Amino acid sequence: MNRAALPIVVIAGRPNVGKSTLFNALTRTRDALVADQPGVTRDRIYGRAMIAGTEVMLVDTGGLDPDPDMLIRGVGRQTRVALEEADVIAFVVDGRGAVTSEDFEIAARIRQLGKPVVLVVNKTDGIDVDSAIAEFSALGLSEPVAVAAAHRRGLDSLAGAIAAELPRPPEAPDIRDTQDTIRLALIGRPNVGKSTLLNRLTGDERAVTADLPGTTRDPIAAEIDRDGRRYRLVDTAGIRRKRHRHEAVESLSTLKAMQAMQQADMVCLLLDAGEGITDQDARLAGHAADAGRGLVIVLNKWDGLDERQRRQCLEDAGDKLKFVSWAPVVILSALYGSGVGELFDAIETVYDAACRSLSSGRLSRVLNRATEAHAPPVVHRFAAKLRYAHPGGNFPTRIVIHGNRTEHVPPAYRRYLINRFRKEFDLPGVPIQLLFRDSDNPYAGRRNKLTPRQLKRRERIRKR
Repeated sequence: MNRAALPIVVIAGRPNVGKSTLFNALTRTRDALVADQPGVTRDRIYGRAMIAGTEVMLVDTGGLDPDPDMLIRGVGRQTRVALEEADVIAFVVDGRGAVTSEDFEIAARIRQLGKPVVLVVNKTDGIDVDSAIAEFSALGLSEPVAVAAAHRRGLDSLAGAIAAELPRPPEAPDIRDTQDTIRLALIGRPNVGKSTLLNRLTGDERAVTADLPGTTRDPIAAEIDRDGRRYRLVDTAGIRRKRHRHEAVESLSTLKAMQAMQQADMVCLLLDAGEGITDQDARLAGHAADAGRGLVIVLNKWDGLDERQRRQCLEDAGDKLKFVSWAPVVILSALYGSGVGELFDAIETVYDAACRSLSSGRLSRVLNRATEAHAPPVVHRFAAKLRYAHPGGNFPTRIVIHGNRTEHVPPAYRRYLINRFRKEFDLPGVPIQLLFRDSDNPYAGRRNKLTPRQLKRRERIRKR
């Protein structure tokens, strides 16, 4: 299935102008990556956001380069890389201060990129907005948009300005390979063996990178045929710094991995069994699950471990990746080719499960059995009444559940239902999303019509 990458909106500007606050206000999520290492100026640098009905990938450049000297100069090297990939740049300035030389320098560099720019005048609460807008109009960019991100004021106007600059989606998407071709994204930290696995799968001694011109939007590395089925391998293996690497560059790598996942049907998360399961591995697994694609976890470099290390690796995987325990785990050595057959078997099993059609009748029966075995808990004096279910689509597998007071279904009960559906329908490696809908009451707002006998009785009561 051919899917387009999400448009990229990059938030740029001097430090302390409110980029982080604006990012948080627009994303309304805590799903972005966290970087705990010293020197990083913020802990979350990207996430998804809905801009005037369009889903975008939002990037905050505040933490992309931890070198303070680079931040003082306004735009660090990694920030420039992000800006070059942007579809729209939101340039944020501090409305409470005067325009600075750094603002002019950043504006000049952004102008050289030739990208659509939205000038955001932040922190306009309690000040003369017209004066602030007039002050920053001197930057010579777009018409300024006044916001107060901390109080969520002006966000609708900002969303409209950004949406007007977003690229238009293709009118006729290519759907020629929805049946036979599996788009497979290989993701993972650098040096976990993605390039080696790619070479092993293609039989070609070349490590395909995604830093070449034209590969950012469509990072398809190779196509292979195996057992009558075609695979398109989407590789993020080449996204790396060759020298003077900062850990913050991994965040940009993860951004590209998220783009690759959006364009894929299946995700293979490669882990280095020798290094164990890291926090970054767990974050990538979470993003793969959130993307709604079929997931296979691959423990690579298994050949270099002794028996004790192998047991420890499996225990760590079960502990740190228990939130994706539904994903099959494949053990292999990309260097020597052992386990490749098992990998393809797992991919086909998960893909077939992800494409499976679920019947409304069976979904409803499973739902009824689940609620009879374990009724929804009482929340704020109310318990949800779940009546029936029907399919809501694939990639991700969605199940729509209708009932009453569905807003009272707690997360733990949602997980219980997901596990029941997964077990009953045998859906390994497939993320399941539940959508709850309150059933309409056909009698809501209607008054009972009294019978003639009831009308006569009411008249007698009134005359007493």
